[in-house]
Amino acid sequence: MDERLYGTFDIKEIIADHGVITLREGQKDVIGEISLKIYINGTEYASLLCLDQLTEELALGFLYSEGVIDTIDDVASVSYNERLFAVMINLAPGKSVEKCESLRSVTSGCGKCFTYINPLKHEKFLRVENQDRFPLCDILAAMKDFERQSEVYRAIGGVHSVLFRHKAFSVFNEDIGRHNCFDKIGGVLLKNNKMDLVEKGMLFVSGRVSSEIITKVIRLGVPILVSRSTPTAAAVNLAREYNVTLLGYVRSNDGFVYSGEDRLTQEGTSSIS
Repeated sequence: MDERLYGTFDIKEIIADHGVITLREGQKDVIGEISLKIYINGTEYASLLCLDQLTEELALGFLYSEGVIDTIDDVASVSYNERLFAVMINLAPGKSVEKCESLRSVTSGCGKCFTYINPLKHEKFLRVENQDRFPLCDILAAMKDFERQSEVYRAIGGVHSVLFRHKAFSVFNEDIGRHNCFDKIGGVLLKNNKMDLVEKGMLFVSGRVSSEIITKVIRLGVPILVSRSTPTAAAVNLAREYNVTLLGYVRSNDGFVYSGEDRLTQEGTSSIS
């Protein structure tokens, strides 16, 4: 495993045996974290706490989620400075960052300065109009596959994971922040010119679905989001307003549908391999 993703520490392991507690010398791998700077045309735009992995994709996806860019053609160049932990992005001629957008720091937990959807970018968050039907048997099978892919979580812990699933192209990644995972998905799709697949794709996430997470799904235009955990009330309200099918507590063969039931079908056999 990439040693940039973790550090190894001398620790004391707690051992409880028949009422007797002892401390045993040992070593433990601990998940890493960097403060990733994003520069746009030479000016620092944001700082993200994240894993040192897929940094260019994270930066691109973050800017897409924020409405700064709409396609990869809006970017003239992108590069990662490993020494500075900084992604340098130059926008295409004629593209600029609005003056009202200032430097922000986004933590490894969800949360940023805007509440729900940035009113200055509201026109970029569109109702999901795709009305294709998705078999529930496919969703349950995909969730089982998703849970088996978490290599970093199994080895070290301390990360969330997200999967974008489409028959033609799938993306899986892990990070200390759920929001980073979603932005990395967007960045990978942008760099690979696969954004046209989002309207027929599904997203799977290991953790809680907050309002910030659902806004990233709305911005991408993915019709279905499936979580192993719970959504917040604000996320459910936004999913219903923007016609996103939202499932939570999907584990084994159980779960709950919070919005967009009309997009789901109980018929058919799994088409996901």
